[in-house]
Amino acid sequence: MLEICFRSHLWSVELMRVVRVRVTVVGRRRFPCLRTLLLLAALFFIALQLHVSNLTSLQSTTEPANDSAVILSMVPQILHKFLTYKPKNVTKFANGTLGNNTELRGLTIPDILRSIHRYNSAQAINNEDIFGPVQNDTLIIVIQIHTRIVYLRHLIVSLAQAKDIETTLLVFSHDFYDTEANDLVQAVDFARTLQIFYPYSIQTHPDTFPGQAKGDCPRDINYQQAQILRCTNADHPDLYGHYREAKFTQTKHHWWWKANRVFNELEVTRNHSGLVLFLEEDHYVASDFIYVLRQMQTACSLACPQCNILSLGTYLKTYNYYGDAKKKEALRALKRHQTLSAAAVPPSWGFHILPSLYQHYHKAEVTPWISSKHNMGMAFNRSVWTEMVSCARHFCSYDDYNWDWSLQQVSQMCLKVKLTAMVMRGPRVFHIGECGVHHKKANCESTAVISKVQKVLANAAKHLYPSHLTITYTTITKKSKVRKGNGGWGDVRDHQLCMNMTMGHR
Repeated sequence: MLEICFRSHLWSVELMRVVRVRVTVVGRRRFPCLRTLLLLAALFFIALQLHVSNLTSLQSTTEPANDSAVILSMVPQILHKFLTYKPKNVTKFANGTLGNNTELRGLTIPDILRSIHRYNSAQAINNEDIFGPVQNDTLIIVIQIHTRIVYLRHLIVSLAQAKDIETTLLVFSHDFYDTEANDLVQAVDFARTLQIFYPYSIQTHPDTFPGQAKGDCPRDINYQQAQILRCTNADHPDLYGHYREAKFTQTKHHWWWKANRVFNELEVTRNHSGLVLFLEEDHYVASDFIYVLRQMQTACSLACPQCNILSLGTYLKTYNYYGDAKKKEALRALKRHQTLSAAAVPPSWGFHILPSLYQHYHKAEVTPWISSKHNMGMAFNRSVWTEMVSCARHFCSYDDYNWDWSLQQVSQMCLKVKLTAMVMRGPRVFHIGECGVHHKKANCESTAVISKVQKVLANAAKHLYPSHLTITYTTITKKSKVRKGNGGWGDVRDHQLCMNMTMGHR
Protein backbone atom coordinates (compact mmCIF):
# COMPACT_ATOMS: atom_id res chain seq x y z
CA MET A 1 0.00 0.00 0.00
CA LEU A 2 2.91 2.38 0.82
CA GLU A 3 4.44 1.59 -2.55
CA ILE A 4 1.19 2.47 -4.33
CA CYS A 5 0.91 5.76 -2.43
CA PHE A 6 4.57 6.58 -3.19
CA ARG A 7 4.11 5.89 -6.90
CA SER A 8 0.97 7.99 -6.97
CA HIS A 9 2.85 10.80 -5.27
CA LEU A 10 5.74 10.65 -7.78
CA TRP A 11 3.28 10.62 -10.68
CA SER A 12 1.53 13.66 -9.21
CA VAL A 13 4.82 15.52 -8.74
CA GLU A 14 5.70 14.78 -12.36
CA LEU A 15 2.28 16.05 -13.40
CA MET A 16 2.84 19.29 -11.48
CA ARG A 17 6.22 19.73 -13.15
CA VAL A 18 4.68 19.34 -16.60
CA VAL A 19 1.87 21.66 -15.65
CA ARG A 20 4.36 24.23 -14.34
CA VAL A 21 6.33 24.15 -17.59
CA ARG A 22 3.21 24.41 -19.68
CA VAL A 23 1.94 27.37 -17.71
CA THR A 24 5.32 29.10 -18.00
CA VAL A 25 5.30 28.85 -21.80
CA VAL A 26 1.67 29.53 -22.51
CA GLY A 27 -0.03 30.93 -19.45
CA ARG A 28 1.98 34.14 -19.17
CA ARG A 29 1.14 35.16 -22.70
CA ARG A 30 -2.46 34.18 -23.18
CA PHE A 31 -4.19 32.72 -20.05
CA PRO A 32 -3.25 34.45 -16.77
CA CYS A 33 -5.72 32.32 -14.67
CA LEU A 34 -4.84 28.95 -16.17
CA ARG A 35 -1.79 28.41 -13.97
CA THR A 36 -3.80 28.74 -10.78
CA LEU A 37 -6.56 26.41 -12.01
CA LEU A 38 -4.14 23.70 -13.08
CA LEU A 39 -2.25 23.86 -9.79
CA LEU A 40 -5.52 23.50 -7.87
CA ALA A 41 -6.48 20.52 -10.03
CA ALA A 42 -3.14 18.84 -9.39
CA LEU A 43 -3.43 19.39 -5.64
CA PHE A 44 -6.96 17.98 -5.67
CA PHE A 45 -5.74 14.88 -7.53
CA ILE A 46 -3.00 14.30 -4.95
CA ALA A 47 -5.46 14.68 -2.07
CA LEU A 48 -7.88 12.29 -3.73
CA GLN A 49 -5.18 9.65 -4.21
CA LEU A 50 -4.12 9.87 -0.57
CA HIS A 51 -7.75 9.73 0.63
CA VAL A 52 -8.52 6.58 -1.39
CA SER A 53 -5.33 4.92 -0.20
CA ASN A 54 -6.12 5.72 3.42
CA LEU A 55 -9.68 4.43 3.08
CA THR A 56 -8.50 1.17 1.53
CA SER A 57 -5.88 0.67 4.21
CA LEU A 58 -8.32 1.53 7.00
CA GLN A 59 -10.99 -0.81 5.61
CA SER A 60 -8.60 -3.75 5.34
CA THR A 61 -7.40 -3.33 8.91
CA THR A 62 -10.68 -2.54 10.66
CA GLU A 63 -13.22 -4.92 9.08
CA PRO A 64 -12.27 -8.00 11.15
CA ALA A 65 -12.12 -5.88 14.31
CA ASN A 66 -15.55 -4.46 13.55
CA ASP A 67 -16.95 -7.98 13.04
CA SER A 68 -15.52 -9.09 16.37
CA ALA A 69 -16.77 -5.97 18.12
CA VAL A 70 -20.29 -6.49 16.78
CA ILE A 71 -20.29 -10.14 17.83
CA LEU A 72 -19.06 -9.35 21.33
CA SER A 73 -21.62 -6.55 21.71
CA MET A 74 -24.39 -9.11 21.12
CA VAL A 75 -23.01 -11.61 23.65
CA PRO A 76 -23.60 -11.13 27.40
CA GLN A 77 -20.42 -10.09 29.21
CA ILE A 78 -20.47 -13.22 31.37
CA LEU A 79 -20.10 -15.40 28.24
CA HIS A 80 -17.09 -13.56 26.79
CA LYS A 81 -14.88 -16.07 28.61
CA PHE A 82 -15.85 -18.69 26.02
CA LEU A 83 -14.60 -16.45 23.19
CA THR A 84 -11.07 -16.00 24.50
CA TYR A 85 -8.93 -17.02 21.56
CA LYS A 86 -5.56 -18.66 21.78
CA PRO A 87 -3.09 -18.76 18.88
CA LYS A 88 -3.09 -22.20 17.34
CA ASN A 89 -0.39 -23.55 15.05
CA VAL A 90 -0.70 -26.30 12.49
CA THR A 91 -0.11 -29.78 13.85
CA LYS A 92 2.35 -31.94 11.97
CA PHE A 93 3.32 -35.53 12.60
CA ALA A 94 6.96 -36.50 12.73
CA ASN A 95 8.33 -39.73 14.16
CA GLY A 96 5.20 -40.34 16.18
CA THR A 97 5.20 -36.90 17.86
CA LEU A 98 3.07 -33.81 17.36
CA GLY A 99 5.38 -30.99 16.42
CA ASN A 100 4.14 -27.43 15.93
CA ASN A 101 0.95 -27.18 17.98
CA THR A 102 1.94 -25.42 21.20
CA GLU A 103 -0.98 -27.06 23.01
CA LEU A 104 0.29 -30.54 22.12
CA ARG A 105 4.04 -30.08 22.18
CA GLY A 106 5.67 -32.97 23.99
CA LEU A 107 2.68 -35.31 23.67
CA THR A 108 3.32 -38.44 21.68
CA ILE A 109 0.63 -40.49 19.97
CA PRO A 110 0.80 -43.11 22.77
CA ASP A 111 0.27 -40.27 25.27
CA ILE A 112 -2.84 -39.15 23.40
CA LEU A 113 -4.18 -42.70 23.13
CA ARG A 114 -3.78 -43.14 26.89
CA SER A 115 -5.64 -39.87 27.53
CA ILE A 116 -8.43 -40.91 25.16
CA HIS A 117 -8.72 -44.26 26.91
CA ARG A 118 -8.92 -42.55 30.34
CA TYR A 119 -11.68 -40.18 29.17
CA ASN A 120 -13.71 -42.93 27.52
CA SER A 121 -13.35 -45.28 30.47
CA ALA A 122 -14.15 -42.71 33.16
CA GLN A 123 -17.34 -41.42 31.47
CA ALA A 124 -17.15 -38.50 33.90
CA ILE A 125 -20.13 -36.13 33.86
CA ASN A 126 -19.32 -32.59 34.92
CA ASN A 127 -21.73 -30.34 36.83
CA GLU A 128 -23.96 -33.14 38.10
CA ASP A 129 -23.44 -31.71 41.57
CA ILE A 130 -25.06 -28.47 40.36
CA PHE A 131 -27.84 -29.69 38.07
CA GLY A 132 -28.54 -33.15 39.47
CA PRO A 133 -28.26 -36.59 37.84
CA VAL A 134 -29.27 -37.32 34.24
CA GLN A 135 -32.78 -38.77 33.96
CA ASN A 136 -34.06 -41.30 31.44
CA ASP A 137 -35.97 -38.57 29.59
CA THR A 138 -33.24 -35.92 29.73
CA LEU A 139 -32.54 -34.27 26.37
CA ILE A 140 -29.07 -35.40 25.25
CA ILE A 141 -27.27 -33.09 22.82
CA VAL A 142 -24.37 -34.75 20.98
CA ILE A 143 -21.87 -32.42 19.30
CA GLN A 144 -19.39 -33.80 16.76
CA ILE A 145 -16.08 -31.90 16.95
CA HIS A 146 -13.04 -31.91 14.68
CA THR A 147 -10.59 -28.96 14.83
CA ARG A 148 -12.61 -25.79 14.22
CA ILE A 149 -12.47 -24.41 17.73
CA VAL A 150 -13.47 -20.86 16.66
CA TYR A 151 -16.90 -22.13 15.62
CA LEU A 152 -17.14 -24.39 18.66
CA ARG A 153 -16.70 -21.35 20.90
CA HIS A 154 -19.65 -19.62 19.27
CA LEU A 155 -21.80 -22.76 19.39
CA ILE A 156 -21.13 -22.95 23.13
CA VAL A 157 -22.10 -19.29 23.53
CA SER A 158 -25.37 -19.92 21.68
CA LEU A 159 -26.08 -23.00 23.82
CA ALA A 160 -25.40 -21.02 26.98
CA GLN A 161 -28.16 -18.56 26.03
CA ALA A 162 -30.79 -21.23 25.34
CA LYS A 163 -33.75 -21.56 27.66
CA ASP A 164 -33.67 -24.76 29.78
CA ILE A 165 -30.14 -25.66 28.67
CA GLU A 166 -29.42 -26.59 32.32
CA THR A 167 -31.81 -29.54 31.97
CA THR A 168 -29.75 -31.19 29.21
CA LEU A 169 -26.65 -33.34 28.95
CA LEU A 170 -24.09 -32.06 26.43
CA VAL A 171 -21.95 -34.84 24.97
CA PHE A 172 -18.89 -33.51 23.12
CA SER A 173 -17.57 -36.14 20.72
CA HIS A 174 -14.01 -35.43 19.48
CA ASP A 175 -11.98 -37.00 16.69
CA PHE A 176 -8.95 -34.80 17.44
CA TYR A 177 -7.31 -34.58 20.85
CA ASP A 178 -6.59 -30.92 21.59
CA THR A 179 -5.99 -29.61 25.10
CA GLU A 180 -7.37 -26.18 24.17
CA ALA A 181 -10.67 -27.74 23.08
CA ASN A 182 -10.66 -29.92 26.20
CA ASP A 183 -10.15 -26.89 28.44
CA LEU A 184 -12.94 -25.04 26.63
CA VAL A 185 -15.40 -27.89 27.21
CA GLN A 186 -14.28 -28.26 30.83
CA ALA A 187 -15.12 -24.56 31.30
CA VAL A 188 -18.79 -25.09 30.37
CA ASP A 189 -20.70 -24.38 33.57
CA PHE A 190 -24.29 -23.93 32.40
CA ALA A 191 -25.17 -27.62 31.83
CA ARG A 192 -23.96 -31.15 32.50
CA THR A 193 -21.19 -32.19 30.11
CA LEU A 194 -19.48 -35.39 29.04
CA GLN A 195 -16.53 -35.79 26.66
CA ILE A 196 -16.03 -38.85 24.46
CA PHE A 197 -13.20 -39.44 21.97
CA TYR A 198 -13.34 -41.36 18.71
CA PRO A 199 -10.49 -43.87 19.21
CA TYR A 200 -9.66 -44.63 15.57
CA SER A 201 -8.82 -41.13 14.32
CA ILE A 202 -6.38 -39.96 11.70
CA GLN A 203 -4.52 -38.12 14.45
CA THR A 204 -3.76 -41.30 16.38
CA HIS A 205 -3.27 -43.44 13.25
CA PRO A 206 -1.29 -41.14 10.93
CA ASP A 207 0.31 -43.91 8.85
CA THR A 208 -1.77 -46.99 9.60
CA PHE A 209 -5.41 -47.83 8.90
CA PRO A 210 -7.90 -46.25 9.49
CA GLY A 211 -5.55 -43.37 8.76
CA GLN A 212 -3.75 -43.18 5.42
CA ALA A 213 -1.54 -46.25 5.62
CA LYS A 214 1.84 -46.22 3.89
CA GLY A 215 0.93 -49.12 1.62
CA ASP A 216 -2.45 -47.75 0.55
CA CYS A 217 -3.19 -47.06 -3.10
CA PRO A 218 -3.11 -43.42 -4.20
CA ARG A 219 -6.62 -42.05 -4.78
CA ASP A 220 -6.35 -41.50 -8.54
CA ILE A 221 -4.36 -44.54 -9.60
CA ASN A 222 -6.40 -46.79 -11.91
CA TYR A 223 -7.25 -50.41 -11.17
CA GLN A 224 -4.65 -51.88 -13.58
CA GLN A 225 -1.87 -49.72 -12.13
CA ALA A 226 -2.95 -50.66 -8.61
CA GLN A 227 -2.71 -54.37 -9.51
CA ILE A 228 0.82 -53.87 -10.81
CA LEU A 229 1.78 -51.84 -7.76
CA ARG A 230 0.00 -54.32 -5.45
CA CYS A 231 -0.87 -51.65 -2.95
CA THR A 232 -2.88 -52.75 0.09
CA ASN A 233 -6.39 -52.02 -1.18
CA ALA A 234 -5.74 -52.61 -4.89
CA ASP A 235 -8.81 -54.85 -5.23
CA HIS A 236 -11.24 -52.38 -3.68
CA PRO A 237 -11.67 -49.07 -5.49
CA ASP A 238 -14.97 -47.23 -5.10
CA LEU A 239 -17.71 -47.21 -7.75
CA TYR A 240 -15.91 -44.38 -9.58
CA GLY A 241 -12.57 -46.19 -9.67
CA HIS A 242 -10.97 -44.13 -6.88
CA TYR A 243 -9.26 -45.41 -3.74
CA ARG A 244 -10.06 -44.37 -0.18
CA GLU A 245 -8.94 -41.14 1.46
CA ALA A 246 -8.84 -41.29 5.24
CA LYS A 247 -9.74 -37.62 5.72
CA PHE A 248 -13.10 -38.31 4.03
CA THR A 249 -13.89 -41.69 5.55
CA GLN A 250 -13.29 -40.48 9.11
CA THR A 251 -16.45 -38.33 9.33
CA LYS A 252 -18.80 -41.23 8.55
CA HIS A 253 -16.94 -43.52 10.95
CA HIS A 254 -17.05 -40.89 13.68
CA TRP A 255 -20.79 -40.28 13.29
CA TRP A 256 -21.62 -44.00 13.42
CA TRP A 257 -19.26 -44.59 16.36
CA LYS A 258 -20.67 -41.74 18.49
CA ALA A 259 -24.29 -42.83 17.84
CA ASN A 260 -23.43 -46.39 18.92
CA ARG A 261 -21.50 -45.02 21.88
CA VAL A 262 -24.34 -42.80 23.12
CA PHE A 263 -27.18 -45.27 22.66
CA ASN A 264 -25.42 -48.50 23.56
CA GLU A 265 -22.22 -48.04 25.54
CA LEU A 266 -22.52 -45.16 28.01
CA GLU A 267 -23.58 -46.04 31.54
CA VAL A 268 -25.61 -42.84 31.88
CA THR A 269 -27.76 -43.68 28.84
CA ARG A 270 -28.29 -47.37 29.57
CA ASN A 271 -32.03 -46.87 30.11
CA HIS A 272 -32.44 -43.57 28.32
CA SER A 273 -35.72 -43.25 26.39
CA GLY A 274 -35.74 -39.54 25.55
CA LEU A 275 -34.57 -37.58 22.53
CA VAL A 276 -30.97 -37.37 21.32
CA LEU A 277 -30.21 -34.25 19.28
CA PHE A 278 -27.22 -34.25 16.91
CA LEU A 279 -25.24 -31.05 16.30
CA GLU A 280 -21.82 -30.24 14.86
CA GLU A 281 -19.11 -27.80 15.88
CA ASP A 282 -20.06 -25.22 13.24
CA HIS A 283 -23.75 -24.98 14.16
CA TYR A 284 -25.43 -22.12 16.04
CA VAL A 285 -28.72 -22.49 17.94
CA ALA A 286 -31.60 -20.12 18.62
CA SER A 287 -32.46 -19.47 22.27
CA ASP A 288 -35.79 -21.33 21.97
CA PHE A 289 -34.48 -24.49 20.28
CA ILE A 290 -35.16 -26.73 23.31
CA TYR A 291 -38.60 -25.17 23.83
CA VAL A 292 -39.51 -25.77 20.17
CA LEU A 293 -38.09 -29.31 20.17
CA ARG A 294 -40.37 -30.19 23.07
CA GLN A 295 -43.33 -28.69 21.23
CA MET A 296 -42.47 -30.82 18.21
CA GLN A 297 -42.21 -33.91 20.39
CA THR A 298 -45.67 -33.26 21.82
CA ALA A 299 -47.10 -32.56 18.35
CA CYS A 300 -45.74 -35.89 17.09
CA SER A 301 -47.44 -37.86 19.84
CA LEU A 302 -50.76 -36.16 19.07
CA ALA A 303 -50.79 -35.61 15.31
CA CYS A 304 -47.91 -37.45 13.65
CA PRO A 305 -47.20 -40.93 15.02
CA GLN A 306 -45.31 -41.76 11.81
CA CYS A 307 -42.77 -38.96 12.44
CA ASN A 308 -39.52 -40.50 13.63
CA ILE A 309 -37.05 -37.65 13.09
CA LEU A 310 -37.33 -34.03 14.25
CA SER A 311 -35.27 -31.46 12.33
CA LEU A 312 -34.47 -27.98 13.60
CA GLY A 313 -32.24 -26.76 10.76
CA THR A 314 -32.58 -26.02 7.08
CA TYR A 315 -30.32 -25.41 4.10
CA LEU A 316 -32.75 -23.15 2.22
CA LYS A 317 -30.96 -20.33 0.40
CA THR A 318 -33.44 -17.78 1.75
CA TYR A 319 -35.52 -18.01 4.88
CA ASN A 320 -38.86 -16.39 4.00
CA TYR A 321 -41.29 -16.14 6.86
CA TYR A 322 -44.26 -14.37 5.24
CA GLY A 323 -47.64 -16.03 5.57
CA ASP A 324 -49.11 -17.88 2.60
CA ALA A 325 -51.41 -14.95 1.78
CA LYS A 326 -48.45 -12.67 1.24
CA LYS A 327 -46.41 -14.57 -1.31
CA LYS A 328 -46.34 -11.74 -3.84
CA GLU A 329 -45.32 -9.29 -1.15
CA ALA A 330 -42.62 -11.71 -0.05
CA LEU A 331 -41.24 -11.98 -3.56
CA ARG A 332 -41.17 -8.22 -3.93
CA ALA A 333 -39.45 -7.90 -0.55
CA LEU A 334 -36.92 -10.56 -1.49
CA LYS A 335 -36.13 -8.78 -4.75
CA ARG A 336 -35.68 -5.46 -2.96
CA HIS A 337 -33.55 -7.09 -0.28
CA GLN A 338 -31.28 -8.82 -2.77
CA THR A 339 -30.87 -5.61 -4.77
CA LEU A 340 -30.09 -3.47 -1.73
CA SER A 341 -27.79 -5.97 -0.05
CA ALA A 342 -25.93 -7.25 -3.09
CA ALA A 343 -22.97 -5.01 -2.32
CA ALA A 344 -23.27 -5.31 1.45
CA VAL A 345 -23.36 -9.10 1.92
CA PRO A 346 -19.84 -10.57 1.94
CA PRO A 347 -19.23 -12.99 -0.96
CA SER A 348 -18.24 -15.64 1.59
CA TRP A 349 -21.85 -15.78 2.81
CA GLY A 350 -23.80 -17.68 0.18
CA PHE A 351 -27.37 -17.02 1.31
CA HIS A 352 -29.60 -14.26 2.62
CA ILE A 353 -31.93 -14.25 5.60
CA LEU A 354 -34.84 -11.81 5.74
CA PRO A 355 -34.82 -10.87 9.42
CA SER A 356 -38.20 -9.10 9.42
CA LEU A 357 -40.18 -11.96 7.90
CA TYR A 358 -40.87 -14.42 10.71
CA GLN A 359 -44.55 -15.26 10.49
CA HIS A 360 -43.66 -18.89 9.79
CA TYR A 361 -41.72 -19.32 13.00
CA HIS A 362 -44.54 -21.41 14.50
CA LYS A 363 -44.97 -23.63 11.42
CA ALA A 364 -43.71 -27.17 11.03
CA GLU A 365 -43.85 -29.43 8.00
CA VAL A 366 -44.14 -33.21 7.92
CA THR A 367 -42.24 -34.66 4.98
CA PRO A 368 -40.19 -37.72 3.98
CA TRP A 369 -36.69 -37.33 5.44
CA ILE A 370 -34.18 -36.17 2.82
CA SER A 371 -30.55 -36.34 3.86
CA SER A 372 -29.40 -33.17 2.10
CA LYS A 373 -32.22 -31.08 3.61
CA HIS A 374 -32.95 -32.47 7.06
CA ASN A 375 -29.61 -33.61 8.49
CA MET A 376 -28.87 -30.47 10.52
CA GLY A 377 -30.10 -30.35 14.10
CA MET A 378 -31.86 -33.71 13.79
CA ALA A 379 -33.21 -35.62 16.79
CA PHE A 380 -34.57 -39.13 17.35
CA ASN A 381 -34.97 -41.62 20.19
CA ARG A 382 -33.74 -45.11 21.03
CA SER A 383 -36.55 -46.96 19.25
CA VAL A 384 -35.63 -45.22 15.97
CA TRP A 385 -31.95 -45.96 16.56
CA THR A 386 -32.72 -49.64 17.17
CA GLU A 387 -34.29 -49.79 13.71
CA MET A 388 -31.32 -47.97 12.17
CA VAL A 389 -28.69 -50.19 13.74
CA SER A 390 -30.55 -53.31 12.60
CA CYS A 391 -29.69 -52.09 9.09
CA ALA A 392 -26.00 -51.63 9.90
CA ARG A 393 -24.89 -53.66 6.89
CA HIS A 394 -26.67 -51.29 4.51
CA PHE A 395 -25.12 -48.28 6.24
CA CYS A 396 -21.61 -49.74 6.44
CA SER A 397 -21.37 -51.16 2.91
CA TYR A 398 -23.06 -48.34 0.96
CA ASP A 399 -20.42 -46.75 -1.26
CA ASP A 400 -20.74 -43.21 0.04
CA TYR A 401 -18.46 -41.51 2.57
CA ASN A 402 -21.31 -39.29 3.85
CA TRP A 403 -23.16 -40.54 6.92
CA ASP A 404 -26.38 -38.76 5.93
CA TRP A 405 -26.50 -40.20 2.40
CA SER A 406 -25.81 -43.61 3.92
CA LEU A 407 -28.71 -43.11 6.32
CA GLN A 408 -30.91 -42.21 3.35
CA GLN A 409 -29.95 -45.55 1.81
CA VAL A 410 -30.94 -47.29 5.04
CA SER A 411 -34.33 -45.56 4.94
CA GLN A 412 -35.00 -46.45 1.32
CA MET A 413 -33.68 -49.99 1.20
CA CYS A 414 -33.96 -51.49 4.67
CA LEU A 415 -36.30 -49.82 7.15
CA LYS A 416 -39.83 -51.19 7.40
CA VAL A 417 -41.04 -47.67 8.21
CA LYS A 418 -39.25 -45.01 6.15
CA LEU A 419 -37.74 -42.02 7.91
CA THR A 420 -40.31 -39.23 8.15
CA ALA A 421 -39.30 -35.82 9.44
CA MET A 422 -41.08 -33.00 11.19
CA VAL A 423 -39.17 -29.90 10.09
CA MET A 424 -39.42 -26.38 11.43
CA ARG A 425 -40.07 -23.84 8.67
CA GLY A 426 -38.26 -21.21 10.72
CA PRO A 427 -34.87 -22.77 11.56
CA ARG A 428 -33.59 -23.00 15.12
CA VAL A 429 -30.20 -24.37 14.08
CA PHE A 430 -27.96 -22.46 11.68
CA HIS A 431 -24.80 -23.44 9.84
CA ILE A 432 -22.01 -20.91 10.48
CA GLY A 433 -18.99 -22.76 9.10
CA GLU A 434 -17.13 -21.24 6.16
CA CYS A 435 -14.96 -24.28 5.58
CA GLY A 436 -15.25 -28.02 5.94
CA VAL A 437 -14.00 -31.31 4.56
CA HIS A 438 -14.85 -30.34 0.99
CA HIS A 439 -14.31 -26.60 0.88
CA LYS A 440 -11.33 -24.52 1.96
CA LYS A 441 -11.17 -20.74 1.82
CA ALA A 442 -8.46 -18.20 2.52
CA ASN A 443 -10.02 -17.41 5.91
CA CYS A 444 -11.55 -20.48 7.51
CA GLU A 445 -12.26 -18.66 10.75
CA SER A 446 -14.37 -15.86 9.31
CA THR A 447 -16.96 -14.42 11.69
CA ALA A 448 -19.11 -12.77 9.01
CA VAL A 449 -21.77 -15.50 9.08
CA ILE A 450 -21.83 -15.58 12.89
CA SER A 451 -22.52 -11.85 12.99
CA LYS A 452 -25.31 -12.21 10.44
CA VAL A 453 -27.01 -15.03 12.33
CA GLN A 454 -26.79 -13.10 15.60
CA LYS A 455 -28.52 -10.13 13.98
CA VAL A 456 -31.21 -12.32 12.44
CA LEU A 457 -32.02 -13.93 15.78
CA ALA A 458 -32.02 -10.57 17.53
CA ASN A 459 -34.54 -9.22 15.02
CA ALA A 460 -36.63 -12.39 15.29
CA ALA A 461 -36.69 -12.41 19.09
CA LYS A 462 -40.35 -11.43 19.41
CA HIS A 463 -41.36 -14.29 17.11
CA LEU A 464 -39.54 -17.01 19.08
CA TYR A 465 -41.22 -19.21 21.73
CA PRO A 466 -44.45 -19.71 19.74
CA SER A 467 -47.53 -20.61 21.78
CA HIS A 468 -48.41 -23.44 19.38
CA LEU A 469 -47.24 -25.18 16.22
CA THR A 470 -49.14 -25.27 12.94
CA ILE A 471 -48.39 -28.48 11.06
CA THR A 472 -48.63 -29.00 7.31
CA TYR A 473 -48.22 -32.34 5.55
CA THR A 474 -46.23 -32.85 2.37
CA THR A 475 -47.00 -36.01 0.45
CA ILE A 476 -44.76 -37.24 -2.34
CA THR A 477 -46.65 -39.43 -4.77
CA LYS A 478 -43.66 -39.96 -7.05
CA LYS A 479 -41.60 -42.94 -6.01
CA SER A 480 -38.21 -41.77 -4.78
CA LYS A 481 -35.34 -42.93 -6.92
CA VAL A 482 -32.57 -44.91 -5.27
CA ARG A 483 -29.56 -42.64 -5.50
CA LYS A 484 -26.12 -43.63 -6.63
CA GLY A 485 -23.61 -43.03 -3.87
CA ASN A 486 -20.81 -40.46 -3.95
CA GLY A 487 -18.13 -43.12 -3.62
CA GLY A 488 -15.11 -42.93 -1.34
CA TRP A 489 -16.28 -46.01 0.57
CA GLY A 490 -15.23 -49.01 -1.50
CA ASP A 491 -12.56 -50.34 0.85
CA VAL A 492 -13.66 -53.50 2.69
CA ARG A 493 -11.59 -52.40 5.70
CA ASP A 494 -13.93 -49.43 6.14
CA HIS A 495 -16.93 -51.75 5.88
CA GLN A 496 -15.52 -54.03 8.56
CA LEU A 497 -14.49 -51.25 10.94
CA CYS A 498 -17.96 -49.74 10.64
CA MET A 499 -19.63 -53.10 11.33
CA ASN A 500 -17.36 -53.77 14.31
CA MET A 501 -18.73 -50.64 15.99
CA THR A 502 -22.15 -52.30 16.22
CA MET A 503 -20.99 -55.70 17.47
CA GLY A 504 -23.41 -56.89 20.15
CA HIS A 505 -25.81 -54.00 19.49
CA ARG A 506 -27.84 -55.47 16.66
